[in-house]
Amino acid sequence: MRIRIVDAFTDRPFHGNPAGVLLLDSFPDDAWLQDVAREVNHAETAFAHPLPEGGEADWALRWFTPVTEVDMCGHATLATAHVLASTGSHEGPVRFATRSGVLTATPRPDGSLTLDFPTAPLTPVTAPDGLAEALGAEPLTVLDTGPQVGDLLVELADEKTVRGLAPDLRALGRHSRRGVIATARAEDPSAGHDYVSRCFFPNAGIDEDPVTGSAHTALAPFWSERLGNPALTGLQASARSGHVRTELRGDRTLLSGRAITVIDGELLA
Repeated sequence: MRIRIVDAFTDRPFHGNPAGVLLLDSFPDDAWLQDVAREVNHAETAFAHPLPEGGEADWALRWFTPVTEVDMCGHATLATAHVLASTGSHEGPVRFATRSGVLTATPRPDGSLTLDFPTAPLTPVTAPDGLAEALGAEPLTVLDTGPQVGDLLVELADEKTVRGLAPDLRALGRHSRRGVIATARAEDPSAGHDYVSRCFFPNAGIDEDPVTGSAHTALAPFWSERLGNPALTGLQASARSGHVRTELRGDRTLLSGRAITVIDGELLA
């Protein structure tokens, strides 16, 4: 059985966010899927299989962290679409049936892919007691990102503060279902990004996610409103880092980026 490791939201190996990708004939039992994701030990491993022609979707798609199945994952969806396109398994736009409804990935002439995801609803909330101490910085704004994303979106003073975070992850996990998205406006937009972010997901078994597509369904409406532009570029400033181009279209958000396969091997178990 072929298994691939794809770096998503980057065009360079060993950057962006790595995801395992397996194309199957059908989904085996959940325990096997979870075992494979635990073995791969990346933020997410994606499992996909083709669906009968004529339906609302072309492929079924599920995502697992090393410890749990998740409702939405951008980078592993991008990675799966990249594998389908690069191997000739599917041509043109692909529709995925997922826990978050039908998600579409469209290849672009420049080699990038654009994902069509639901926009996260943002609700201002009072910063929970202990959040600033757990994060290691004082929030300017705190918003709930709704049930599908499941994070707190926390605006901080500046890009330097976001880059310098060293949170108490155990304490941070007490404040949301999945984790915390920390963000700030870019210090220098001429550097190629409009805003920065970092994502900490201790409740999903991910201390820091390198580049998070789902988080950008919340970052896009947040920054588009503040910057007055529906089309922006976010830099996720993790150690691996990666860029996500976002375009807000009401209740949908387009997420665009590149991907590259770095490992193509055989799963023997």
